[in-house]
Amino acid sequence: MGLPTQTSRAELIRKLKVLGWEDPLSGGKHQFMRKGTHKVHVPNPHGSSTIGRGLLREILRQAGIEEDSWAQV
Repeated sequence: MGLPTQTSRAELIRKLKVLGWEDPLSGGKHQFMRKGTHKVHVPNPHGSSTIGRGLLREILRQAGIEEDSWAQV
């Protein structure tokens, strides 16, 4: 099962929280989420607040989350 073509910012945050990441924290121009020593920047809400497949894939790569694990949440 592949990644969706678009994901909402709220859905991204919800799934990261389910996977053990802390609530978004303010940090400069973008909020970020932490899990241990890992930190992932969360896109700011703009217009439709949707995140494309490419950006979602990059966020998951930086977080060390496999696409299969993401799809199961």
